[in-house]
Amino acid sequence: MMIGIPKEIKNQEGRVAVTPEAVRKLTAAGHLLKVETDAGNAAGFSNAEYVDAGAVLCSATQAWDSGLVVKVKEPEPSEYSFLQGQTVFTFFHLAGVDPGLTDALLATKTTAVAYETLEDSQGRLPLLAPMSAIAGNMAVQVGAFYLAKTHGGKGVQLGEVLGVRHGRVLVVGDGVVGFHAARTAYGLGAEVAVAGLLPEKGMLFKEKIGAVDFFISSPEQIGLRLADTDLLVGAVLRHGAKADDVVTEAMIKALQPGSVAVDVSIDQGGCIATSRPTSHSHPVYVEHGVVHYCVTNMPGAYPRTATLALTAATFPYVQKLADGGLAGFMAEPGRAKAINTYQGALCSRPVAEGLGLTARYRPLAELTDR
Repeated sequence: MMIGIPKEIKNQEGRVAVTPEAVRKLTAAGHLLKVETDAGNAAGFSNAEYVDAGAVLCSATQAWDSGLVVKVKEPEPSEYSFLQGQTVFTFFHLAGVDPGLTDALLATKTTAVAYETLEDSQGRLPLLAPMSAIAGNMAVQVGAFYLAKTHGGKGVQLGEVLGVRHGRVLVVGDGVVGFHAARTAYGLGAEVAVAGLLPEKGMLFKEKIGAVDFFISSPEQIGLRLADTDLLVGAVLRHGAKADDVVTEAMIKALQPGSVAVDVSIDQGGCIATSRPTSHSHPVYVEHGVVHYCVTNMPGAYPRTATLALTAATFPYVQKLADGGLAGFMAEPGRAKAINTYQGALCSRPVAEGLGLTARYRPLAELTDR
């Protein structure tokens, strides 16, 4: 199969979809890899490494002119013209981005295979997990940065000083993002509270992290902790769907001026009512006195680490698509859930509902006779 690897063009996005080692394995299996020139530079992979591994360097147009295109982030508007009915494997987050992308995918009958909705045999999201872990760690790191008075915050340090914990962090969500955010905050020396949905998660958090204040999420319980929260981390996930506004505007108003809110859910529309997408070039804004950090590609700030973690997870699925084609890939129900658009139809009900396009939803089985 001919596989194209375009260079990512999202604001300060330095990740790359395959490493030279992955290229070597795929070319050894008989596939042709076309890698856009300089696609791996920001992640520390040179053009020469890709050529040595067997790839052909090419332009963006040539990379997109492939039966299978593998990326990291969703196509940008300037890339819509490259969509031509091929299979594109990447993070799409269709329910949380401009609906113009969905329109373009449907109009061109492009097959959108989304990392974030692919499930394993246990219903987990193996391709979302590594980036969620990095984003969870990073949420606390950037939150601590912006809490500094010199960066617009209230002047509270997240850290232990002579045996006393300073700074209060509230994490809303008990998934991978929430766990890593809570662990990082606790490791720094802050006091940590976590709003979750499953009591057993509370036991896990306390066993793996320490004295975390885990409570069952509700507006009332979140509200009780806001007045003394310094850093609020939004970590809510709905599989493939737009995140719910768990944190209301009234809750944001309850935070003290100079507090920081980091909405990791922003790539799925955000879970904080006052959130709006930002970029690494302009990462924050202030609303109701609260510093908001809502960058939609947070792991892109650490392209080397993020690329190695992501490609370790995605490579087996790239290999399945390359070796068995789309039909072979769809043989497993969990993998089939990754297919968001196919033959001009929306095949993900959560995405269709999130975009108000239920009339264009069709179950994948109806289109494939499976």
